[in-house]
Amino acid sequence: MKISKITLTIATAAALMATAACGNSSDPLAKGGGSSSSAAGTITVGSADFPESALLAEIYAGALKAKGITVDKKLNIGAREAYIPALKDGSIDLIPEYTGVLSQYFNKNAKATDSEGVYAELKAALPPTLIVLNKSAAEDKDALVMKKSKADSLGVKSIADLKGKSAQLTVGGPPEWKTRMTGLPGFKAIYGLDFKTFRPLDAGGPLTLAALKNGQIDAGDLFTTDPSIAANNLVALEDPKSMYAAQNVVPLITKSKSNPTIEGALNAVSAKLDTATLAALLKEVVVDKKDPDAVAKEFLSKNSLG
Repeated sequence: MKISKITLTIATAAALMATAACGNSSDPLAKGGGSSSSAAGTITVGSADFPESALLAEIYAGALKAKGITVDKKLNIGAREAYIPALKDGSIDLIPEYTGVLSQYFNKNAKATDSEGVYAELKAALPPTLIVLNKSAAEDKDALVMKKSKADSLGVKSIADLKGKSAQLTVGGPPEWKTRMTGLPGFKAIYGLDFKTFRPLDAGGPLTLAALKNGQIDAGDLFTTDPSIAANNLVALEDPKSMYAAQNVVPLITKSKSNPTIEGALNAVSAKLDTATLAALLKEVVVDKKDPDAVAKEFLSKNSLG
């Protein structure tokens, strides 16, 4: 999710992204010593590999530190298929999540689409070793995004409008879209869409944005809080059949590592987060190029949380 003009090819952008994400280690879970397990008395906060998740992880980490909790960070781990096992094996203890997609991950038959219904289904579907704390009002959903000019030429405003037209289009998104109901299977089952080509890229990141801008894909996966959408004259197609259920930001934590102090700190963060606030914080990171840790500290200080 970047605003500046991207002139790199997809291959070059991918190489740069891999270098930036990996740094001196190819495995975020290997940071902090020889053991992959979280030290006793330490809460290890992880994140997925996109800017908003890393920002939220910094906010959680800062709120816990303010309460005297020892915190380690292992950011940019990857997709849910990578960090859920990390939670289960103790490599990390806490990660910011989104209620709808997390519910669907653990319950392939999840039906709810409203905020409270999704949250209830999620809590019922979690394995016994994991719990979610209070959900925030902040929401960020996947969105199928197109250039406004392309959407106008096709006469489409919603995903449903692509019926009968998708066979001519190339769609891009994270590799997980091949199997997730928030990707190709959902488009087919819910909207009856079969795209001509699927191009595996990233989860709402710079590869997808570059491919949209360069015309290498006709539609792609970006997130609704992403300032790149408005800045690049893109449009998020409406989702009239609620393929993307409510997606409230929520802390997911290993049950055995939770306690009243930790829960109080994280629930206080959730109480201060709404969608507009989250979008504004993300803009500081993505557009203004501020360090996520600095943005997190400013938010915590402003809200008397750190």
